[in-house]
Amino acid sequence: MDLIPENWLDRIPLPWLSTLIVAVAAVLVTLLIRWLGITVLRRIARRMLLAHELITKAQRPSLWLMPLLALQSVWTSAPDDLPLINSVRHLNGLLVVGGFTWLGLRCVAAVADTIAIRNPLDIEDNLTARRIQTQVRVLVRCLNVVVILFGSGLILMSFPAVRQVGTSLLASAGLAGLAAGFAAKPVLGNLIAGLQIAISQPIRLDDVVIVEGEWGRIEEITGSYVVVKIWDERRLVVPLTYFIEKPFQNWTRSTSSLIGSVFLWVDYSLPLDVLREQVKQICEEIPHLWDGRVCVLQVTDTSEKSMQLRILLSSLDSSRNWDARCHVRERLITFINHEYPQCLPQLRAELQTKTIRPDAHQARKADNIERQPPV
Repeated sequence: MDLIPENWLDRIPLPWLSTLIVAVAAVLVTLLIRWLGITVLRRIARRMLLAHELITKAQRPSLWLMPLLALQSVWTSAPDDLPLINSVRHLNGLLVVGGFTWLGLRCVAAVADTIAIRNPLDIEDNLTARRIQTQVRVLVRCLNVVVILFGSGLILMSFPAVRQVGTSLLASAGLAGLAAGFAAKPVLGNLIAGLQIAISQPIRLDDVVIVEGEWGRIEEITGSYVVVKIWDERRLVVPLTYFIEKPFQNWTRSTSSLIGSVFLWVDYSLPLDVLREQVKQICEEIPHLWDGRVCVLQVTDTSEKSMQLRILLSSLDSSRNWDARCHVRERLITFINHEYPQCLPQLRAELQTKTIRPDAHQARKADNIERQPPV
């Protein structure tokens, strides 16, 4: 059984047939022009990073958008008395708006990728790069929302029924705006918080923070929440408004350098000068962890049994400082245990022997003999 009749061309009206032939020719010519244009632009933009990213990102949207624009011009110039021509124009117009929305999103992504490539995070001093990338990521998400809303609005407003609904809503804008404000309070709050974070930057990507008692790094900043990568590979998801409304610790706000402390309890008899020299020697053995700025040993507290020592040492970042503190603590415990084992915290006790007088001893012995039962 033939699915397509042999005389199917005869069933197509002659004006539509000529219009379809013109449409196919327009699409083929447009695709050829697109291929030539992309080839030429790629060679021109070979050394221009932004232009190269824009061309790369716009390739797939342009593959659909340019033929749709060519078809729209064909449908517009077609006779108005063609059957279903108005529906075809409307549908093609919707696809064109969708194509421009897609192209806008890809162009925004191209700009973000260009800035990320020019400001990499995998460098020693990445404070400026983290600041720039944080701003770009938050602003890009806001721009994406604006582009999607604009494109969706154009598509919806092309329907007459939606226009009438919009007119009715405008008539009651006060009540509708109040209801929408209450309903969208979390969304708008996070959007405003995202803009505040992008401008004031209390946090940035890869910042070391203490949130809810957890130590971690800012891994991702989205339009509604922040992902904190905790030291044990867990993820803490926090709303954007948290970093605007609640206090938290940021260990890399202005610089990644950090001063850490090591506490030890030792006996009063431990010679401090010898221990200071040992601390300095240990720090000099780890130049990849200690940055050479601070290396201090101080007595910070005392008790009736021992004294507390605090060792301060600085590093370029918090991860190195943690490793340096653990290394110094282990080396000092080993040193004290090997060289001055008696100087570790000890519990002192004084034992006294009670002396018994001879006469009392003899009297107690005689008393015991008298108390023995007879045999």
